[in-house]
Amino acid sequence: MSQQTNNVKAPKEDSVRKVSLNIGKLSAKEYLYYHDLVQKHFESQLLHRGFNGGVLVAKNGVVVYEDYQGFRDLRVKDSLTAETPMHIASASKTFTGMAVMQLVQQGKINLDDELGKFFPGFPYPGVTVKTLLNHRSGLPNYVHYLENLHWDKTKMVTNQDVLNSLFTLKPNKEAFPDRRFSYSNTNYALLALIIEKVTGEAYPAYMKKTIFDPLGMKDTYVATPADSARLTPSFDARGRVWRPDFLDQTYGDKNIYSTPRDLLKWDIAMSGGQIINQQMTDLAYTPYSNERPSIHNYGLGWRLLMLKNGKKIVYHNGRWHGTNAAFARLQSEKATIIIIGNRYNSNIYSSAKKAYDLFGDYIQDGSDDDEERLTGSEEKAESSTSVQSLATISAISPIARKK
Repeated sequence: MSQQTNNVKAPKEDSVRKVSLNIGKLSAKEYLYYHDLVQKHFESQLLHRGFNGGVLVAKNGVVVYEDYQGFRDLRVKDSLTAETPMHIASASKTFTGMAVMQLVQQGKINLDDELGKFFPGFPYPGVTVKTLLNHRSGLPNYVHYLENLHWDKTKMVTNQDVLNSLFTLKPNKEAFPDRRFSYSNTNYALLALIIEKVTGEAYPAYMKKTIFDPLGMKDTYVATPADSARLTPSFDARGRVWRPDFLDQTYGDKNIYSTPRDLLKWDIAMSGGQIINQQMTDLAYTPYSNERPSIHNYGLGWRLLMLKNGKKIVYHNGRWHGTNAAFARLQSEKATIIIIGNRYNSNIYSSAKKAYDLFGDYIQDGSDDDEERLTGSEEKAESSTSVQSLATISAISPIARKK
């Protein structure tokens, strides 16, 4: 089911035309060139390889290719459309990070604030807002340590539980603060709590009021228990539904549901300085972990690819249960690649990465840097075959995690 447009100024229907942002323009010739190039690429690399989800590619803020295929729920065969929100997993961190940067810009938070300022007696000294944002806090990942320390899996974990567990369970730190990069979902669960502490509002409501509504992201929300009936389910590669578990209620690190069209609005807003100013954006897009030479790095809320030829990709992928998300901006070419799928498919990552070369010289030599390995440290996987209600979560079998 292809949803494309010959209007080269903006996508049709509910589009970024409704957002008061600067939208780039393409000539008809440029539009057709990129449309055909991108269509051929994804038909070869993704669409006929079990993909279930949505793809959107834009150049200068203009949608040059858009396609949605498959089902919202494979069990009932209801069509997946441009308005179907899907879990974007760790791509949610970009929203949390930029909401924090907004508060820094407003003078309500300082990047060098230690966590004891917000959580008196915080038992890991030296951890700052900045080291949460760039994953240099050294804090252990609650996704792993709660299970290892025998958390009662019949009890859903909340963000407050994550904070409390650092006081009560005292899990070993991964490193001393600001010594090295160590990806941890704990960092962004705590950042969501800091947002709540500083603003006096619940994170889901604050994000809706401050970011989603002003940008016209009508199909985007932070999932809460009240949303359980409307959540788009996810499935494993064989099409078996993934069931929820005790980690499904935390937010900040994940649990934003969105669409490719809404993520384009987010991308345009970021690029146009509508979220934070240029000084803050430069800080967010700066690589902070330089102990070892690598093209891979992390800014404040964003992953970075710093290629030897000077090209820079600002991106964030995600995986949670059967959901895969890829969200990348090629800064030099002002190109945006967005893919969300709710049936596990590692081709989402590889096809997104290979699409970089459609717009410029990104030195794609056929080798793969194993994007799944990179996201594997972020997310967890289950080998489940049926969804159970939260009331029966105690029956869930042990979880197999990607390490």
